[in-house]
Amino acid sequence: MKYLKVIAFTHKQIELKELGRLVICQEDLTDKLQQVKNQFQIAEIFYLATCNRVEFVLVTDQPVDKEYTERFIETLNIGVCDHYMGVFLKGASIYEDQEALNHLLRISCSLESLIVGEKEILPQLRKAYDSCREAGLTGDFLRMVMNCVVKTAKEVYTDTNISKNPISVVSLAYRKLRELNLCTNARVLIIGAGETNFNISKYLQKHKFSNFSVFNRTISKAQQLAVDLNGEAFELEDLKNYNKGFDAIITCTSATEPLITPEIYTTLLNGETDKKTIVDLAVPNDTAPEVLEQFPVNFIEVHSLNEVAKKNLQERYEELVHAEVIIEQNITEFTTMLKQRRIELAMRQVPEKIKEIRNMALNTVFVDEVQGMDEQSREILEKVINYMEKKYISVPMIMAKDILINS
Repeated sequence: MKYLKVIAFTHKQIELKELGRLVICQEDLTDKLQQVKNQFQIAEIFYLATCNRVEFVLVTDQPVDKEYTERFIETLNIGVCDHYMGVFLKGASIYEDQEALNHLLRISCSLESLIVGEKEILPQLRKAYDSCREAGLTGDFLRMVMNCVVKTAKEVYTDTNISKNPISVVSLAYRKLRELNLCTNARVLIIGAGETNFNISKYLQKHKFSNFSVFNRTISKAQQLAVDLNGEAFELEDLKNYNKGFDAIITCTSATEPLITPEIYTTLLNGETDKKTIVDLAVPNDTAPEVLEQFPVNFIEVHSLNEVAKKNLQERYEELVHAEVIIEQNITEFTTMLKQRRIELAMRQVPEKIKEIRNMALNTVFVDEVQGMDEQSREILEKVINYMEKKYISVPMIMAKDILINS
């Protein structure tokens, strides 16, 4: 497990607005990860970005430190200037070996989340891994790690009360939105058709909101969400020409630059001057700072939910102890499984070698003797050899596993 490394940038050390500068555009993600994988001789890699963290999970025999991290970010070529490079290097957390696994397990159980007990992080983690696996960036070791991650998270959510009366970034944002007393026929623009916007729009629909327009880069996803909400679907490009007015904007995309600029916001207003509402759960924000400076806006973002998140952590403190016991048990189990897997990989050629010896014995060394046997004797010999072959494969494997585990 000494080759497992994690480079983590999170809300605990870095401001969320700054964290957004590390987010990689989805269209460029595979190419950029493949580039650092090749240049740094990384065996496996995957990347996680949520509303409060950006992390790189690596399998490498290279030492990972702040100097390595700086070269790593530079190679990603995501436009980080010297000032922010200093901020990120100062706030970076680097984990390796068992600490790296412990960190990943804590993430999956939401112990490291802004909102402890929320369940959104596990599907986000799985989706991030699956995306990199499908791109050929991961292998057998991270497959085992993710199996452990998923198993542990499910046990924590099932066997503790950490997610009892669950809240999430989405539910907190919706609570703040409800405090503004929008009427149920308010015109709501939804920008982005991902899981976050899907969840918050379902809250709105449940409370009788009914006037939705959905914008997304992929029109088919916008149409799918719009059908669920009985609203209209548009391509993201149509946002700059939309002139039907609005009362609230719900936005969460993976864009690395603001989508709602002063120019686009002016078009969206269509001459209206009253105070509007924007719920922006994207990191980095989809809303340009100039919009908030130039227009009256009720602005709800992830950063503004911090105080509620701290109160939530205090309420769930006792459950953290139970969750950490489960994590420790799973780390111990994983260590044993990893040793067994090493034996399996080391001995995977044994069956082929034994079959080669068998064929050599029957077809070359003892070919004359075998041909001189009657049919019944050959059948008995075949049974004996088959039995011995299975034992010669299974017994050494079992003994080797026992020796390694006990040592």
